[in-house]
Amino acid sequence: MRLFAVLALLALTLYAVPAGAQGTVEPLFDTFNFKFEGSWVALTTKIRLDSELLGKGTTLSFEDDLDLPNNEIVPSLSFEWQAGRRHRIGVRWQDVKRDSTAQVLEEIEWGGEIIPVEADVKLGFDILTVAVDYTYYPWVKERWAGGVGLGFRIMDLKTVLTVDNVELEERVDGTAPLPYINFEYRRVLGQHWRLKAQLGWFELTYGDIEGGQYIGRLAGEYITDRRWGFGAALNYSNIDVDWQNIDKVPGDTLSAVIDLDINDFSLYFRVRW
Repeated sequence: MRLFAVLALLALTLYAVPAGAQGTVEPLFDTFNFKFEGSWVALTTKIRLDSELLGKGTTLSFEDDLDLPNNEIVPSLSFEWQAGRRHRIGVRWQDVKRDSTAQVLEEIEWGGEIIPVEADVKLGFDILTVAVDYTYYPWVKERWAGGVGLGFRIMDLKTVLTVDNVELEERVDGTAPLPYINFEYRRVLGQHWRLKAQLGWFELTYGDIEGGQYIGRLAGEYITDRRWGFGAALNYSNIDVDWQNIDKVPGDTLSAVIDLDINDFSLYFRVRW
């Protein structure tokens, strides 16, 4: 399995001081916060569905070969809890649903089925992602902090391929657990901003799944007062999965090879305390 190269997400997040002499807001961390995002997501999807009887299938680019939209605007949600000065738990949720209609220009072998030239193909492809990560901060200073931890991303993939109004039985449906090692750096910039950078990477073999991923995160935030903030963020991820025994049909067993890029630019509003 090839080794992945990672991009990072930097986050400019805030530092807020309440009016008067009411005390100082923690410049590096919030005890709790919820983030509501509008995300412009760009995707690149390459999938090959193999048959145990017929061998390797055709590698399909869903965006290039089947006209699946390569970007969507979707909501994203996240939550963070700073459990003490050195421990953080974070959760992020995102659901991307896409569909397309296309006429194939060359013969395609898909999981033991042959899709002929000029066939009308309808494709539905949904990706639900939930990422949970824990970070421990060995270094916590007045103006910066550095941490390392573990993350776990669960991806639920659902694919429906319909050819000339006949839905193929072979689908790429399932849930893939994808852990990663997480690195984080954050720094206060001025009175109302802070900088945050995260990198994540891992490769594993888990049952019938072999694969790996790279994750990079970059964000910038301004906090207007003690409870509210807004900003922008970049998120990058690359996933490469070799998924054996993904489906069993009479007399055959199917496997999938998936190469998936999910990148998004988000504008968000944060509630913090």
